[in-house]
Formats: sequence, structure tokens, C-alpha cells
Amino acid sequence: MSEIMRFPEQQLDFVESRVLGSLLEKETTTPDYYPMTLKAIEAACNQSSNRYPVTRLSSEEVGEAVQRLHQKEIIIQVHISGSRAPKYEHQLSGILDLTSPEKAVITVLLLRSIQTAGEIKQRCERLHPFESVGQVEEILEGFMEYSYGPLVKEIPVGEGRRVKTYGHLLGGEKGFEADTRFKTDPPNKDESGLEERVALLEGKLAQICEQLGIEED
Repeated sequence: MSEIMRFPEQQLDFVESRVLGSLLEKETTTPDYYPMTLKAIEAACNQSSNRYPVTRLSSEEVGEAVQRLHQKEIIIQVHISGSRAPKYEHQLSGILDLTSPEKAVITVLLLRSIQTAGEIKQRCERLHPFESVGQVEEILEGFMEYSYGPLVKEIPVGEGRRVKTYGHLLGGEKGFEADTRFKTDPPNKDESGLEERVALLEGKLAQICEQLGIEED
């Protein structure tokens, strides 16, 4: 990760973090459907797999978050030949000059809130497989030591925590806590492959409907 770029001073709120994390994830997992339309971003934000907490964000909430991220120059609007709807892509890799492993780690932190290094390793499998937890910890240390200000904070053992956990600081200290509107019990394990496939199909359907000018029910 380059030491020459500064993350925008305007910190992200919860919905902005979810939108940015979704764009980062889909760029890797469904590159054929990236950049993304607003409908596809909404579906990605609200999917039940690989998210904590699971949300039911409205199209208005997602659209407003997209516009705020656009104003902060964290995402840009692009026009694809043959597509009726505008699409969006993130600029985070350029802002922070992220490597593929670094992008995977920050993506999982944006989508799942506070986690242990072991959980991050497991949940990065689809984005960038790590051989050891130590490799994840090395990236987390780099984020914590970033010269323009830490991007990640370590929560030490104590107060019921048996192992260290980590949260992103792209939203400041509030990035540590999930939005209370969507507070749910933490998942015991990753959701099934069936839910993953359903989420993928929902994203594809949203893209097709928006391109054809069809309103989804």
C-alpha cells in the first residue's frame, strides 16, 4: 500500500460503508456485472450472505449514499455503451493504492464490522485466499500504521473478548459498530452456497431490469 495518498477527511457513515464494501466485493466476485447500476448496488447491500448485519436499505437510502460517495470522489459514475442506466465504480484502490490482499481485507471489514484475524482470513476466501492468519495480521498492522492516520484499529483482549478483534476506521470510531437499526445476533458461520447463488441472481436481475427500464416489484 502506498504511503502517498490520503483517505478523504469526510468519514463514511454506515450506509456509505456498506455501498463501498459491496462495490469492492462485486468487482472481484462478479466482474462481468461491474461497474454496477443503482439497483444492483441495492441488491448487493441487502443480500443475506456475507453481510453483518443484514440490512433492508431502501433505494432512496442507497441512492443518497452513492451520491455522497460520488461527492467525496470515492466512487465515480461511468457510462457503458449499450446500457440505459448509469453505473458506478469505486476509486478506493487508487486512493490508497491497495494490493489485492489489502483490498480483500478492507472489503470484509466494511461488510462485516468487527472481526478477529482468523474470521477475516476465512471470509476473504472468495476475494483473496490467504495461506495463514499471519498474512492477514501483517496487512492489518500495515493499515494501523498508515502514515496519514490509521485505517484499522485493534481491540485488545478483555471485557469478555478472548482474542483480539479489528474494525475499520474509514468511518472513524463509529465504523466499529453496526447501525443499531439492523442489529442482529452475529452469525455463527457463513451462510450456505445456496444463499450466495441467490444473491448473485438477484444482482443480475437488478441489472437487467434497470437496463430494460423495468421496475422491480
